[in-house]
Amino acid sequence: MPVDSSSALFYSLSTGQNNTMGKFKFPSAYTVLMAIIVFVAALTYIVPAGQYDRVANEALGRDVPVAGTYHAVEANTQGFIDVIMAPIAGFYDPVSYEAGAIDVALFVLVIGGFLGVVTKTGAIDAGIAQVTKALKGRETWMIPILMALFAAGGTSYGMAEETLPFYMLLIPVVIAAGFDAVTGVSIVMLGAGIGVLGSTVNPFATVIASDAAGIPFTDGMNLRLAILGLGFAITCGYVMRYAKKVRQNPELSLVADQKKSNEEFFLKNSAEVIEFTGSRKLILTLFAVTFGIMIWGVSAGGWWMAEMSALFLVSSIVIGLVGRLSEEELTGTFVDGARDLLGVAFVVAIARGIVVVMNAGNITDTILFWCENAVTGLNEFVFINVMYFIQLVLSFFIPSTSGLAVLSMPIMAPLADFANVSRELVVTAFQSASGIINLLTPTSAVVMGGIAIGRISYAKWLKFCLPLVGILTVFIMVMLSVATIF
Repeated sequence: MPVDSSSALFYSLSTGQNNTMGKFKFPSAYTVLMAIIVFVAALTYIVPAGQYDRVANEALGRDVPVAGTYHAVEANTQGFIDVIMAPIAGFYDPVSYEAGAIDVALFVLVIGGFLGVVTKTGAIDAGIAQVTKALKGRETWMIPILMALFAAGGTSYGMAEETLPFYMLLIPVVIAAGFDAVTGVSIVMLGAGIGVLGSTVNPFATVIASDAAGIPFTDGMNLRLAILGLGFAITCGYVMRYAKKVRQNPELSLVADQKKSNEEFFLKNSAEVIEFTGSRKLILTLFAVTFGIMIWGVSAGGWWMAEMSALFLVSSIVIGLVGRLSEEELTGTFVDGARDLLGVAFVVAIARGIVVVMNAGNITDTILFWCENAVTGLNEFVFINVMYFIQLVLSFFIPSTSGLAVLSMPIMAPLADFANVSRELVVTAFQSASGIINLLTPTSAVVMGGIAIGRISYAKWLKFCLPLVGILTVFIMVMLSVATIF
């Protein structure tokens, strides 16, 4: 896991396919996201502009839309200038339902610097060698154990952006164990993702959505626990099956053409015998303590990106001092590490720009109004399944679970009363749909950032993830349908 100013980040955002003449090449993540921004801007010329009235919700600390108040407003079509400004506005957007991306982007850059400093000390490479040796013959068991830890973070506090540092930590270990980068990314992204999909006490999904729906967040807990447990078994089995296949035959890896390149990048010093000295043990201890403090701060201390960024900045300095790096080495390595994740920071802003264009064009509420009409008058069974698919569509354009909860629940939850469906089922349908779409949507900075760090093209991630998403969708629809009966 080197700190390389040539950064494979930009390489990873490309297709990873051979540049054979005439062979289709899937566009880069930057192009995909910009194309979506152009598409959404074009919708502002077609979709009528409209808005709901909003009232302050003290429990949520935000303004929420009021059902039955949708009305047409003057169109604000988004043109060429708006499209090219969208990624810039994505950094500090003053009109979207969520804050701009500048805090997340800064966190990503600080994480890059932090990991660069830790790597420079040799502690990571020495630690990987020790872990690989300790797991000899039992490498496969790291998959369910680690996925369970990330799932716990997802279901308890909506672990998402906080996963970004773990990719660069775990992918080298996974590759050294004989698996591939897809397995490493899956452990983190799908582990945390299935936790969010089966959220139990997640304040950014279940709690906010339940508050907006006017019910206690404990309503529907048994169903969500069942979705979490069974969904985790399905997802973990899927990843383990792929990992076992790749380990037995590396040619079956989706990134087999990058095998040598990935080993050189993630295991740059693997051929060297790096002594696991006392100072390196102390550095890895500080490394683990830093993440422990981060998890505590987010879950119990009310921390967010600014506090986490400060934590990793301070930890970088402390680790640099313990590793006896000179002032020039420490600062230079930190900057080089931040440079390696610069592409991820840009992806974060571009993805946020999609919501900027929708909100500025006054079409977000119109789409929500159409969704409201689509479920009106349906019976219980059809209602809950249509609601699930509506939330899938909304989640594509608004990947933030908290943002979508505040926007959609005050409108969609009351409709359940007329369909004789409990409101907690609407909340479960929302969080399940939001969780599943955020496993692969290109509008999510977490998805695009994670696969970028893993040097996996978006096309290859879709190829890996789509079958699982299909399986989970059928599973969730069955669970929701059964719940309408009981």
